[in-house]
Amino acid sequence: MKINPSFWTIIVYTLVIATPFFHHESNAMNTSIITPNLCLGDGKTIVSKDKGTFELGFFTKSNKRYLGIWYANITIQTIVWVANGANPINDYSPVTPPILELKSNGSLVLTHKNVLVWQTISSSPATAVRNPVAELLDSGNLVIREDNDTNPQRYLWQSFDYPSNTMLAGMKLGWDIRRNFNRKITAWKTDDNPAPGDFSWSVMRYNYPEVYMTKRRRKMYRIGPWNGLRFSGMPELRSNPIFNFNFVSTAEEVYYTWTLKDPSLTTIAVLNQSAGGRPRYVWSEADESWRTYSTLPGDYCDTYGLCGPNGYCSITASPVCECLKGFKPKFPKKWNSMDWSQGCERNHPIRCNSNGTNEDGDGFVLLQGLKVPDTEYTLVYKDIDLNKCRAMCLENCSCMAYTNSDIRGGGQGCVMWFHDLIDIKLFPDGGQELYVRLRASDLGK
Repeated sequence: MKINPSFWTIIVYTLVIATPFFHHESNAMNTSIITPNLCLGDGKTIVSKDKGTFELGFFTKSNKRYLGIWYANITIQTIVWVANGANPINDYSPVTPPILELKSNGSLVLTHKNVLVWQTISSSPATAVRNPVAELLDSGNLVIREDNDTNPQRYLWQSFDYPSNTMLAGMKLGWDIRRNFNRKITAWKTDDNPAPGDFSWSVMRYNYPEVYMTKRRRKMYRIGPWNGLRFSGMPELRSNPIFNFNFVSTAEEVYYTWTLKDPSLTTIAVLNQSAGGRPRYVWSEADESWRTYSTLPGDYCDTYGLCGPNGYCSITASPVCECLKGFKPKFPKKWNSMDWSQGCERNHPIRCNSNGTNEDGDGFVLLQGLKVPDTEYTLVYKDIDLNKCRAMCLENCSCMAYTNSDIRGGGQGCVMWFHDLIDIKLFPDGGQELYVRLRASDLGK
């Protein structure tokens, strides 16, 4: 159900992300860097350079010890990254503390009782490492680099490539295709157990890429493909005072990222398995609490595939599911009892190899205000117009719908859907156009 009446309305809501109150102790070392001759022992931390926004050290959850990163100057301890969530230190004792050290080969290694707990693996091509340093940046990114080389393109390793349950400003969600490497957000199992849970927030590398929330491999929610201005499933995503957003899709990378407009603001997006959602929070200095800025999914119609194949969901309708024009419930009895899982089927089969101009041919009906269907089975042509897109779709017996792949400047490019149309949502305002293939007799005038 929709938590916020408007995506951009800030609801006052105090969130305790970790321990209720965090009393900062003066255990920080006077550095943001770990070198091969400087270990980080339990009870000590390093703080990010410049503003000292983030802190790296050890913390406890359910009597287990973890290495992580949190905000240094926020009274509610907010863990934004965990190194060994899948392998906690269970028998922690001050007598036998864990140790983090940087090896001369550029690897960070966490050990406990001389047993390996966690280590980094270089994301760069194999090269000779001369003078490695590990540094906590003020972005919250823990990086390993050659000393005096601050070029982010040459980091040997960075924590932003291995997110936990939290997305920070400047972090990339998606694929580095050159390395066949996927950066995704993974929920904690519970608020007190940072082990990777079942929920993930990631980019699917379809021809028309999408961002999905999945439970194991099951799709739970999708944000809709990027249409040049915003995500198709978020017509409310517009210029705002909090952050800039961008989606990049090239032959080398496919990712979503956002940056802060006002560096003094603190905001995070957290994937929460218990709530089954991904809220965005903004820190309020006035009352020292996290406030909910927005929440995804937004409402009941965001439930993936709620209305089945060739159905669409409208949150203002009752019932919320309806069949697309030219379609009827596949199993009317189930449909009328609000079991929409089997979806809809055509009133009349389409005719192939027709030019769509005669009475018995095929044509297209224009639907507006939509989150376009799941893009798993699509083809994209960025250099053709909508008329050519229509002709190409009509010539292919399997093409079920088409529209512009980019809605900027009146629309450009072509995307075509094949097979059934899944997970369509109708918006009261905004949304996109979609041309759905029908038999001429179902088009009417």
